Amino acid sequence: MSASAVPAQASERVAGAALRVMPNVGPATAGFLIRLGIRSPGDLIGLDGDDLYDRLCRLDGRRLDPCVRDVFAAVVAFAEGGPPRPWWDFTAARKARDAASAGPGSTAADTATADTAAR
Repeated sequence: MSASAVPAQASERVAGAALRVMPNVGPATAGFLIRLGIRSPGDLIGLDGDDLYDRLCRLDGRRLDPCVRDVFAAVVAFAEGGPPRPWWDFTAARKARDAASAGPGSTAADTATADTAAR
């Protein structure tokens, strides 16, 4: 291990600890946020959970579980001063956005297919 890798790992541990104080953020979500350049709750202010999700999917080269979008929405809302709410409180709003963007007569499967094709 190089000498520069040690400070980077320490920095990621500190960032992970800072992020995990927020509701809905465990080790996996903290890791996702760190990969996106988020190091503290303040870094989330003004961001969009769907945009974070899209960026993470592009980094991974695959579509992640859509519940990650809900988690990102929850942590952004909390970072912006909202009350702590479980991530699943954001699921209905995500599904409504997806249905609205799919247009009339579309199904959830159409939306998922279009979302995957767009990546």
